[in-house]
Amino acid sequence: MNNRFTFKDFILLVLLVGVVIVVLLAMKQYDRQYQTLQSIESSIKEQTTEITQLRRAIQSGVRVADSYSAPTTQTTPEGWTPGGDVFKYVKAAQQKPNYAMGDWYVDAFPVKVPILTPFIVQDLYGMYVNGRICEWLLTYDADTLDYVGVLAESWKVSDDGLTVTYKLRKGVTFSDGQPFTADDVVFSYNWVMNPKVAAPRIRSTLEKVKSVRKTGDYEVVVEFKELFFDAVGTVGSLEIIPKHFVSRFTEEQYNTTPGIIMGTGPYRMKKGPSEWKPGDLIELVRNERYWGEPGPWEKIVWYEVPNETATETMFKNKELDIFAATAEQFHVLSKDQVLLKWARPLEYVSPNSGYNYVAWNQKKPGGAPSRFADKRVRQAMTMLVDRQRFVDEIWYGHGEVGVGPFSPLSGQLDPNITPWPFDVQKAKALLKEAGYEDRNGDGVIESAAGEPFKFTLVYSSGGPIHERIALFLKDSYAKAGIVMSPEPSDWPILMKKLNERTFEAITLAWGTSVESDIYQMFHSDQTKDQGDNFINYINPELDKVIDKARTTIDRQKRMPLWHRTHQIIHEDQPYMFLVQRRSLGFMDQRIQNVGTSRLGLNYNNRYVLPIPWYVPKAMQKWK
Repeated sequence: MNNRFTFKDFILLVLLVGVVIVVLLAMKQYDRQYQTLQSIESSIKEQTTEITQLRRAIQSGVRVADSYSAPTTQTTPEGWTPGGDVFKYVKAAQQKPNYAMGDWYVDAFPVKVPILTPFIVQDLYGMYVNGRICEWLLTYDADTLDYVGVLAESWKVSDDGLTVTYKLRKGVTFSDGQPFTADDVVFSYNWVMNPKVAAPRIRSTLEKVKSVRKTGDYEVVVEFKELFFDAVGTVGSLEIIPKHFVSRFTEEQYNTTPGIIMGTGPYRMKKGPSEWKPGDLIELVRNERYWGEPGPWEKIVWYEVPNETATETMFKNKELDIFAATAEQFHVLSKDQVLLKWARPLEYVSPNSGYNYVAWNQKKPGGAPSRFADKRVRQAMTMLVDRQRFVDEIWYGHGEVGVGPFSPLSGQLDPNITPWPFDVQKAKALLKEAGYEDRNGDGVIESAAGEPFKFTLVYSSGGPIHERIALFLKDSYAKAGIVMSPEPSDWPILMKKLNERTFEAITLAWGTSVESDIYQMFHSDQTKDQGDNFINYINPELDKVIDKARTTIDRQKRMPLWHRTHQIIHEDQPYMFLVQRRSLGFMDQRIQNVGTSRLGLNYNNRYVLPIPWYVPKAMQKWK
């Protein structure tokens, strides 16, 4: 056979060479891929090491660099109000040489908290918890008292004052990782306004809002029915709840589940966002997905201790970091040199220090007028109490005699009004004018129909201070032939009596504000739907002045209107204003950077300020 190299052989050779070339190229590509994979693996290892180091740094108390925080300054469009930097106080704290993250903050509430679910909470204590988990569009600057942006980066008010537009912050997520958008703001408003949701108190603050709608994923427009003095803060101070989470629940489920709470804030419930129930420890842990400057503590704990003496004992045993003292406790413990070696006393006035009062229910169950429907009776009840002695003896001088429903720091109090005097004879004359005198010589005054003047005063049980207040009032009224029966009640029972209006008189306290809107407590519209005018107080003139004050934008014109409401309430005495309080307490000195501001302290539960307090690493004790 001839060994000739034919054309067919040539083709086979070309194909063979092509296969070899392809194999070589593939091997080279594989080698490149392998090198890339090795590089990626190396990068991942480096990043894992960095993350591990970062976590260890956090656990050890070393401050995380600012680059790990979401930016808090934004470019503000022309004509818009810039949101400012809500974290400026926190950032200043972070520059201190002993700043550290870690440890716990342990506090105590003086009541058993029945509900934590936003909007249907029944007391300030539930709101304090909400304020660590949920956020608002705005809050107050602690020094200027101007609004500063939280979830809103800027806002604009229309020329006619009837529209407020908010530009929302991007890059914010809820604690489950879902993004925050305008849909959540609109949903939060609509959820509150849903009459099937048990949120009458919050609804009452939004009654002037016409609509809330989104004009983009990060822009919300709020329209008002009429002018309102705090248009920017109305929806701006509404807690924002997650649409994707809350919409899973029916209104009935929301109303009856006490712990449905998730937000964008620096902390979250340690238990699941709907698992807490009354009696469980209120325990928050850091939200690792928080968009802003992280909270300093790994955990925040609130015990529920309705007994004042027990709370004091826990603080002395260093089981608590802060102790809200009664005036008597503050008076005694301020002289305790052993305590003062590790605890600092706190005494300050803030716009929300508030006042203690006795409220007179003007209707009986069923709707008939009560004896307290007569203004002369209410005036007499105030004049029968030596309130200056009350402040001196019960409050140890840490306060002033109450004169009205506004903070002295707000400008709303009429400076010309002085407290009603202590005048037993004039009070007896007013009672006689109203038809009450001792007709049978038994020492108790009776109405013209022979009904003895006897009533029950409801107050919160659990502490000597409340007992002392009740006994002081009982003795004061006994001198005029009035029989008062103290009725201590646990907090949930007390709240039930308020909601159902099944009490004659009750002693409580209200917090005040930078500028208080008293519509909620004293306008006749709030006598229904479990509103906070739970004493059925109706004065048409007061209604008109409140309405006018709320629609007056110019502060210089608005203050005289608030003064007029003060004058009417002072004359009518729907409440007996006992004492304008100062805030009193003690704090473990291991908590650092504690200072005062125009809001009281530089960290304030009520106004949901970011947390500038911290514990230096060497002083941390909780793990």
